[in-house]
Amino acid sequence: MERERLIAEDLLKIKAVFFSPDEPFTWASGIKSPVYCDNRLTLSDHQVRLDVENSLAEVVKEYYPDAEVLMGTSTAGIAHAAITAHILGLPMGYVRSGAKDHGRKNAIEGKLEKGQKVVVIEDLISTGGSVIEVVNVLREAGAEVLGVASIFTYGMAKGIEKLGQYSVKNISLTNFDVIAKVAAETGYIKESDIERLIAFRDNPSDESWIAGGKN
Repeated sequence: MERERLIAEDLLKIKAVFFSPDEPFTWASGIKSPVYCDNRLTLSDHQVRLDVENSLAEVVKEYYPDAEVLMGTSTAGIAHAAITAHILGLPMGYVRSGAKDHGRKNAIEGKLEKGQKVVVIEDLISTGGSVIEVVNVLREAGAEVLGVASIFTYGMAKGIEKLGQYSVKNISLTNFDVIAKVAAETGYIKESDIERLIAFRDNPSDESWIAGGKN
């Protein structure tokens, strides 16, 4: 799809996506990954920011036409939710990673009425755990969560299973497979690395893809 390729090219151009199959990154969960994605960098580039926010707005209009409010994930999704909501003329808010321990002790910041139709704006989806927490907070507050609009998804089986388990629809602007393909075409990685990247995506706990599968 044209949108998937555009965003993939943008993320690679500003080095929001780093590939290092031979010296993998270690996530907070302990998973070793040949890819690191920092979508916060999209906010620092005017053209890329326009591409991302206009694309998120298109996704909301196309897949969630009944949306009444956008809710960003804390913290990476907040700016994207604000800009996208501005484009669409919708209210927005965000969900904290934990409720405040002072004041009104809100988990949700911004106005949200019971029964309102909400779209969650997320920067990336990996195992799906963090976005499900946000969805659950909104549902407990009485919102009708239509789904998620995210910039990037790894497409991991665990993440897909988790979203399905909680009946959460996600539409991402681009994905792991498209970025790997574009990266190979543009010389960021070798064509032979794609198979290793996909092996990681399909089974992150199996580290045989590291160093060309020689481990």
